[in-house]
Amino acid sequence: MATEIEAWTTGPQNEGVFSLEEELNEDGPYDSEDLNELEVNGNWTPQEKALHEARLKAKAKRRLRKSSSRDSTRESLSESVSGELSTDPHSPKGKNAVNDRKSRTGKGRGLPKKGGAGGKGVWGAAGMVYEVEEPDLKDPNYDESAQGDTVYATVVPELDEKELEKTINPIVHEYFEHGDTKEVEMLLRELNLGHHRYEFSSLAVSLSFEGKASHRELTSRLLSDLSVNMLSEDDMKRAFDKILKELPDLILDTPEASQMLGQFIARAIADHALPMNFLDCYKGKVDCDHARAALDRASVLLSMKSGIMRLDNVWGVGGGQRPVKHLIKEMNLLLKEYLVSGELSEAERCLRDLEVPHFHHELVYEAVIMVLESTGNTALQMMVKLLKVFWQTGLITLDQMNRGFQRVYDELPEISLDAPHAHSIMETFVDLCFQESVITKQLRDSCPTRGRKRFVSEGDGGIVKS
Repeated sequence: MATEIEAWTTGPQNEGVFSLEEELNEDGPYDSEDLNELEVNGNWTPQEKALHEARLKAKAKRRLRKSSSRDSTRESLSESVSGELSTDPHSPKGKNAVNDRKSRTGKGRGLPKKGGAGGKGVWGAAGMVYEVEEPDLKDPNYDESAQGDTVYATVVPELDEKELEKTINPIVHEYFEHGDTKEVEMLLRELNLGHHRYEFSSLAVSLSFEGKASHRELTSRLLSDLSVNMLSEDDMKRAFDKILKELPDLILDTPEASQMLGQFIARAIADHALPMNFLDCYKGKVDCDHARAALDRASVLLSMKSGIMRLDNVWGVGGGQRPVKHLIKEMNLLLKEYLVSGELSEAERCLRDLEVPHFHHELVYEAVIMVLESTGNTALQMMVKLLKVFWQTGLITLDQMNRGFQRVYDELPEISLDAPHAHSIMETFVDLCFQESVITKQLRDSCPTRGRKRFVSEGDGGIVKS
């Protein structure tokens, strides 16, 4: 019978023959009363009987789909998976399906999740009472009038290691020019150094290694002033400990870094920037030879008689900060050592270390005075050689050379009182300097000469003629 129904449904439809789909969706030529009457009379054909059974099954399925939400949900899910659902997502019906808060898993009774109190951006369940919370100052809805005055503060981010080095280097180099420790302290307070505060001291000391003695003196003064209000002893200890560890790398650029670091440590202890027992913490614990040399240097300086008092001048007094009398004394000592040793390089180094290029005319003056007061030609020849080297290397400029000689020219009458042969020696010295291209022709011609007086014979009556 099933074979007959399949053949009938798939075969061509003739007049008076009805399809199963048509009967499921529309009323056929026989309604239910007519079919019941045919059943009572027993006049049903096999096709009509199969059609009646199919209609009964279809009605039962429709009732089941309407009464069961679970079956309806499963049917909709199966249709969406198979692609048969063709609902437009932009239509109101599609939006309702997407935003529907009912469960899509087929479980539950189709009510909203958590009674409407769950999910993002909801107000909570009906009748829910919130507890009183303290106001948060960082809350964007903070009410100034109800919760007090608002205080605005500038937030400065903490500097990392790379930014710290880029920021500190210009400050230190500028300090080497003006030497004002208060300005450096003001600039540092505007920065948020954080836990990198101690690295300022280590960077300043490292930069001073590459500079002059005056820069190292300024650095020692800066560390001493900052240790009063800004940097603690622990910060200083961490800074010098870091430099001791980096000393092998610093030696490559500055061979004398070990000795310099030792002097920095001794000066910091004398200025009370470092504790007195700083060196004791490293006894027997240092493996690096360079670090050991630095610590030994500091220990020797501190153990000297009145060493702490003398450490104020451990770097010397740089440049124009030195008293004039002290500079004159240093230059005299330089010239005397040169006359004894004859080392031009050492004399040049000592003059550079004085860092007073504006006062080099004093060296020229003292050198000429020594020549005028000396006996023999040794001092004269050595001083000509020294001034020639200073002139060729550019250490003494033309202006300083002219000023030095001119000062001697002006004081030559007074000098001749103590040195009767000063004029003749001066003329010889000036001629040699001109031959060696140390002075100009104009400066040579301006050298004063003593007027030569001639006495006539006795027959002239003893009249002195010039």
